[in-house]
Amino acid sequence: MNRRQFTRTAALASAFISAVPLTGSRMFGTPAAGSLKKGMMWGCIRVGSSIMEKFEAAKLAGFDGVEVDSHLNRTEVLQAMKKTGMIVPSVCNSQHWKFLMSSPDPSVREQGVTAMKVALEDAAAFGADTVLLVPGRVTDSVSYDECWDRSVGEIRKVVPLAEKLKVRIAIENVWNSFLLSPLEMVRYIDQFQSEFVGAYFDCGNILAFGWPEQWIRILGRRIAKIHIKEYSRKLADEKGRSAGFNVRLREGDVNWTAVMKAIEDTGYNGWATVEMGGGDTPEGLKDLCDRLELILES
Repeated sequence: MNRRQFTRTAALASAFISAVPLTGSRMFGTPAAGSLKKGMMWGCIRVGSSIMEKFEAAKLAGFDGVEVDSHLNRTEVLQAMKKTGMIVPSVCNSQHWKFLMSSPDPSVREQGVTAMKVALEDAAAFGADTVLLVPGRVTDSVSYDECWDRSVGEIRKVVPLAEKLKVRIAIENVWNSFLLSPLEMVRYIDQFQSEFVGAYFDCGNILAFGWPEQWIRILGRRIAKIHIKEYSRKLADEKGRSAGFNVRLREGDVNWTAVMKAIEDTGYNGWATVEMGGGDTPEGLKDLCDRLELILES
């Protein structure tokens, strides 16, 4: 980005931040209790092709904000935010699987650090307070302890920037054969001794191995953001583990009443962001938002 482009982007960011109240940004869990904000993940919005069209589709469906991918055109995102009034509460590091911080290749890990810095800067530009990060993956060639040590070492390199920008690095629970218990995730997060490292908890990802309400209570105030996702153990048993995701929201095995009670008990009152298929039509997006509202009322 040249000086002229940087100045233009900064001006757009300043104008947007002045015009729109950043509810839920810059503070961890800002909406009043019982008023979780409704978010939609960028990659699940299949309506429209441009950034503006996707923001407009999410707004029309009833969502309050969009969790965008990193490395998008910042100017276009800021313009879409300004026009629609939609909030960007968080950014997903779109490069973390490509450049895993647990890689045995130092050059790959270096690219992972660079990508995370871009994601943090994107978040700051949009007024978001969180960046989702998958820290690594255990494989037959990357042992558990290697994944732990390498990812911790690389994350430490970006914590100072996160603290400077006041953007939280949120570790997501995914199927990466790593951080397999909530107690272990607590230990992993706490070792950084920074309020700007926390958890991005995914309700559906955990159901193949445990119960989300238990994880939520143990992670507690470490939770920066929450993904709303459904999962069917019956489908997983019949058709394979990944097939468990092929179910509509509120029609699987997540006990949403218990999940919402656990969320309430921890004091979390931020964003509930849908990460589900079905958003390939305006009607599909609206259905997801309606189902999310029913969950939030549980």
